[in-house]
Amino acid sequence: MKTIAINANHHVVTRVAILLMWISLFSCKDFLDVDDYFKHTTQLDSVFQRKEQVEQYIRGAASFLPNEGNLWTSAPNPFQGASDENFTSFNDNRHAAIKFLLDEITEFSTYFNNYANYYTGIRRASIVLKRISEVQDISDLDRRDFMGRCYFLRGYYYYQLLLQYGPVPIMPDDPFAVDAGVDEMSIERSTYDECVEYICENMKLASELLYTERSLEDISLPTKGAALAVISRVRLYAASPWFNGGSGGLYTDWKRESDGAHFISQNVENEKWGKAAVAARRLIDMNQYALHTSQKKTDTKALPDVVTDAYNTRPISQFNPLEIDPFRSYAEVFNGDISLAMNHEVIYSCFPTQSGKDAPAGIAMPAIMGGMNGLNLTQDVADAFYMEDGTPFTMPEAAHEAIGVGKSFSGYNLSGKAAKMHNNREMRFYVSIGFNHAIWPNASYTGSSNLKNLEVQYYADGNAGPPANFAVDYNHSGYTSKKYVNSEDIITNGSIRPKAFPIFRYAEILLNYAEALNELNGSYSEDSITINGRDEAGILDAFNQVRYRAGLPGLTSLPSQAEMRELIKAERRIEFNCEGHRYHDVRRWGEAYEAYNRPVLGMNIKARMSEREIFYTVTTLTDDKARRYFDYKNYFYPIPKSALNRNDKLKQNPGW
Repeated sequence: MKTIAINANHHVVTRVAILLMWISLFSCKDFLDVDDYFKHTTQLDSVFQRKEQVEQYIRGAASFLPNEGNLWTSAPNPFQGASDENFTSFNDNRHAAIKFLLDEITEFSTYFNNYANYYTGIRRASIVLKRISEVQDISDLDRRDFMGRCYFLRGYYYYQLLLQYGPVPIMPDDPFAVDAGVDEMSIERSTYDECVEYICENMKLASELLYTERSLEDISLPTKGAALAVISRVRLYAASPWFNGGSGGLYTDWKRESDGAHFISQNVENEKWGKAAVAARRLIDMNQYALHTSQKKTDTKALPDVVTDAYNTRPISQFNPLEIDPFRSYAEVFNGDISLAMNHEVIYSCFPTQSGKDAPAGIAMPAIMGGMNGLNLTQDVADAFYMEDGTPFTMPEAAHEAIGVGKSFSGYNLSGKAAKMHNNREMRFYVSIGFNHAIWPNASYTGSSNLKNLEVQYYADGNAGPPANFAVDYNHSGYTSKKYVNSEDIITNGSIRPKAFPIFRYAEILLNYAEALNELNGSYSEDSITINGRDEAGILDAFNQVRYRAGLPGLTSLPSQAEMRELIKAERRIEFNCEGHRYHDVRRWGEAYEAYNRPVLGMNIKARMSEREIFYTVTTLTDDKARRYFDYKNYFYPIPKSALNRNDKLKQNPGW
C-alpha cells in the first residue's frame, strides 16, 4: 500500500515512526471510532454546520464495520472459525464460530448479530450523502472524499450483509424519517443479483470520489483501489456456480412473494464471468499494486531446476523469481516485518487485536509461550500445500521418520526431528503451518527459561500440553497456523509485533482475474475494456505471478478449462489459507456440503513421544470439537428473530 503527501505535514516517515503509529492503531479505530456525542440524541442540523463534526459523524457511521482481522477470538463473523480449515479448542462466547458447525445456532442466538448494526451504518452513511451539501467550511476535495467514504460504507455494509445473510432488503437512498411507520419500513428482500448491482453501483461511485492513495495517518481509510477490490470480489462470487444457476435446484422455490423472482438465480449467465474479469482488470490497470517480493539473500534456499526451466520458457515481466526470497516474500505480507507503507500488495486493511492471547498469533501459541494453544488446523489443510518442486503432496514412505539433519533457510529453522512428511514442502507451508517439532524462534523472549528457538511438540506428553488450570487448552490436530506469528512473537516475557490484516490484497485480484478469464466463453466488453475468454496470456500471467512468488514453477501453456479450474481452486486454498476466504470459496463453487461432510483428519495427538509412528498416523478426529454439521441451511446465517419481528415482509433464510 503506497502513501503520498496530501499536504506538507503528511510525509512518509521512518520505520520506527511507522511502528509507533501502528501501536496507536491497534484496531481499525482510525476509521471506526464513535464519538458518543453523536449517538442517537444528536441534533443532525448542528452536525452539518461544520466539517469537523461531519467527519466525526462519518467515523460513527463506520463504527459498525467488522474488524475482519480478528479471525478466531471475538471474531465479528463466523467465516474463518467455521471454515473447513480449522476448529477451535473452545466452544464459548468468544469462539462462537464453532457453534455454527455444531448446529448450536438458531434465529434467537445473539452471536454475530450484525444485521441491525449494519443497517444503522447504512442509514448514517445515507444521511451524510443527503446532507453533505449543507456543509460550508469544507473544500471540494474533502467533500468528494467524504462522499466517497459514505458510498463505500453503504456498499460495504450491504456486501457484509450479503455474505452473512444472503439477499437482503435494500433501503431507499433517502433514509426513512425517524417517525416512519412500521408498514412504510417493511420492505421485501432484493434478489442476490439486485444486491450485487447495488453494491457495485455504490462502490463505483466511491471509486470515482475517493483518493487513490492515503497518507500514513489515514492509511486504513478506503481508497479507490479498495472500492474496486470490493467490486472484483462481489462480481466473482456472483458469477460462480452457486449464485449463477448452479445450486442444483435447492433454491427453486425460494422466491419473492410480490413478483415471484428467484432470490438466487436459476439461470446460468456466462457473461457474469466477463463482468468479474473486467472488475479485476480495472484494478490491475491502475498499475498501483503488485505482489510483495523480498530480495534474495545469502540464506535464501535455491529454487528447484523446474522453476528455473519454467521461467526461462515463459517469463513474467513483474519480477524474476530467481532474484527473490519466496519465504520472506510471502511471510512479510502478514507477520509485521514490513509496514503498510512499504507493502504494495495490500489494498485495504485493518488492525486486529495486537497483544496477548486474543491476537491471531495468541490463539495459535502453545501455553508455554503464554498462548491459548486453541487453534487446530486439519490434515487436509497441511496436505493441500505443494512440494517444493510444485508437485502435489503425497505421503512418503516411513512418513513418521525424522529427516535427521536440520535445515536453515530464509531465517527459518527446520528441526532434524521434523517428520519426512513435512520435508521439502513449498515455502508457504513453512510460513503458514505450525506442526510437530516446528521451531518457534521467540526472539523477543527475555525470561530465564529456555524458550528461544522452542521446538514445539504436540505429543500427549510434549511441551505444548495444557496448563494445569486450563485443561482444554491443547492442540487437537497436531497443526496450527503460524501465518500471523512473527519470529519475535511470544507472550511470556516477550512481545507480539504489531501487524495489519490484509482484507484485500493484490494476489486475490490476480487469481480473480485468472478464474474469470478461464470461465468466460467468448468475449465480453464493458466501457473501453474487452475481455476474451480463455485468454492464455492473461490467465497465465496472472496465475504465474502468484506461483513464482511462492517459489513454484509457473505454467508454460494453458491446460484445459477443467484442469485450469482445479489449479486455481488449489492455488486459492493455499495462498489464502486462514484469511477468511475458504468458507466463501467452497460455498460459491457449490462444494461446501462435500467439504464439510468429510472426516476431520489430523495427527494422533494422544500418542506419547515414545510412540512417534502412532502420532504421525493420520487419524479421524472424533472429539466433540471436531464434530461438524453442515446442511442446506448453513449456506447462509439465520436472520435474527428480532429483525423478522420488525419487518413482516422479511422471511427467514431457507432451512432455519
